[in-house]
Amino acid sequence: MTFNIMTLGCKVNSYESNVMRDLLIEAGYTEVSVSDIADISIINTCTVTNTADSKSLKVIRQAYKKNPNAIIVACGCMVQNKKDDIKNVDEVSIAFGNVGKSNIVKYIEEYIKNKKKIIDIKDVMDTSFEEMNVDDFDKTRAYVKIEDGCNNFCTYCIIPYTRGNVRSKEPRVVINEVERLVSKGHKEIVLTGIHTGHYGFKDFDFADLLDALIKIDGLERIRISSIEMNEVNDKVLKVFKKSNILVDHIHLPLQSGSNTVLKRMNRKYLKEDFINKVNELRAIRPDISITTDVIVGFPEETEEEFRETVETIKKINFSKIHVFPYSERKGTPACDMKQVDGNIKKERVKVLLNLSKELEQSYFEKFVGMKVVFIPEVYKDGYLIGHTGNYLLIKVKGIETDLHKDKTVLIKEIKYPYCMAEELNN
Repeated sequence: MTFNIMTLGCKVNSYESNVMRDLLIEAGYTEVSVSDIADISIINTCTVTNTADSKSLKVIRQAYKKNPNAIIVACGCMVQNKKDDIKNVDEVSIAFGNVGKSNIVKYIEEYIKNKKKIIDIKDVMDTSFEEMNVDDFDKTRAYVKIEDGCNNFCTYCIIPYTRGNVRSKEPRVVINEVERLVSKGHKEIVLTGIHTGHYGFKDFDFADLLDALIKIDGLERIRISSIEMNEVNDKVLKVFKKSNILVDHIHLPLQSGSNTVLKRMNRKYLKEDFINKVNELRAIRPDISITTDVIVGFPEETEEEFRETVETIKKINFSKIHVFPYSERKGTPACDMKQVDGNIKKERVKVLLNLSKELEQSYFEKFVGMKVVFIPEVYKDGYLIGHTGNYLLIKVKGIETDLHKDKTVLIKEIKYPYCMAEELNN
């Protein structure tokens, strides 16, 4: 039987989809493209916003429409969050939330045997880490999930309710998984989780894990998918200081640059704390790329608070901003606060998107005339395209056989979003 997997949302979902893919192939199923008609269509859903919910349902129905005889599997965050609704989606054959993805083969074979709809959405609020490992990724960069769950309960966020309590993968299991991926040719590992920096297994914390991973032979880059500002502690900074395997890029979610908004969000820092942490990082890595997330139009956000956020962003001088208009999530405290008009949100999003492009181009310009090393990930129209450690998007003329190999290039000019380069002797 054939299958395909459609993944929505974050890097954790991408990792978990890859786990399900490996398990199905090992069990004798054949993967086909998402554009092909498959006997089994798996939709790994997202629920971070209302738009994500709608898209998840749309993809489920599109898969059914493409092949009404297919086994339609819906799993992940939207299923966990909307468990009462998903029971009434007739197109779904199998539904489970964020516990049980490693049982994908068992669910499918049970359905094939009994031809009865399976709904198995377990409680995630007090559960253990579900062991998952991947053997390979179809790209240079491989994700490794080290943690699940979040205990922060920011007032806008539904994710703690859909992912449950913080729990972590055993250190030796993480190290073995990374060693295996490196042996398969992966040069870069992206450590990911719902609250990655909160990783901890007994007396072994996130900095300890970083320190162990940088010693793996053949590993060229470690990237942290996202980490909270207050988790970049002295131990983590020490690893940044001693090893360039930890790349010159870090994603620190700001969410707002106004202290009054941060308080309403239940974010556990002030903008001054954030600025100080950035200064500490730049003292160690002057050219580090610092990217961020910002929520626009959070309930009760005034024009003055928004302007404060803009000024904070300029002061920090991020290299890129991921901008999200606030989305009401039923069951969260922010949903009961006074909402900001939708048109005001749209205007503020535009302001920040324009600012993000300015900051990104300004960061790129710093590297014109400099030699950099990048790993080509895509070959298209005679060009190699890929990222440097600090996430510059390089485009250079080349040949397809050079994919996934380190290339030293000279950046000549910026043609947004690319840094156009010429190859040097490698």
